[in-house]
Amino acid sequence: MNGTTGTRDFAPVLAQVKPEAERLIAQYPDSRSALLPILHAFQDVEGWVSPEAMTAAGAMLGLPVSVVESTASFYSLFFRRPVGKYVLQVCRNLSCQLNGAEKIMTHIRERLNIGHLETTHDGLFSYEEVECLAACDRAPCMQVNLDFVYDLTRENVDALLREIMAGTYETPPLRQTAKPAANWHVEQDWAQKSPGARGVSSPNDPGGMGDVSGLRMIERLADGPVVLSGRPTEERLIVEGAARLKHTGSANEH
Repeated sequence: MNGTTGTRDFAPVLAQVKPEAERLIAQYPDSRSALLPILHAFQDVEGWVSPEAMTAAGAMLGLPVSVVESTASFYSLFFRRPVGKYVLQVCRNLSCQLNGAEKIMTHIRERLNIGHLETTHDGLFSYEEVECLAACDRAPCMQVNLDFVYDLTRENVDALLREIMAGTYETPPLRQTAKPAANWHVEQDWAQKSPGARGVSSPNDPGGMGDVSGLRMIERLADGPVVLSGRPTEERLIVEGAARLKHTGSANEH
């Protein structure tokens, strides 16, 4: 298996995964419930969920490939392109940001000379900035091949990178059966987008780092109140909300 394009012999991979897939299918009354663990099984063998793997999973479960692809694309832990042996996923949510995550992310990007969803030229590191990792008490934090690393500083990040480069890091590398490209973007994911996802730093992550659309909305509201017109309802007090609440309160008193 020497690439992501062209003809390759997928039979050895399928032979390795098929017994586990059959065991998984037998566990569920509805075989479709086995889709996620089967995709994980393929990724454990290849290091990513290849098009051949998705086709094979669909055939095993009697599902269209489109259903398998839409499922794999929904979950961020499935890689649909080859990635590095070590995937660094740094949390960028509020607690981590307040504790210096931005400096940590900048430091890693500069040290490895890669950006979000990119892989180093030697295929060793892939880098991603992710949403909350639910370790706010140990912020800033990240995951290295899904193993948590807490209380990040530039110094302990440098030590971690040195250990990985030296082959002495305690977390084992991911399987890598195909050389990763410079990034693991899936082209169709970066094609046509809804208006809210256009003109932002990452069309796959509107609202993420560097996206100023939220700030622009706040500035627009600060320039003057926005008058909304419509029929008042119990669900949304659009017009004369205070008066309606007062009227409801008076009625309840009686």
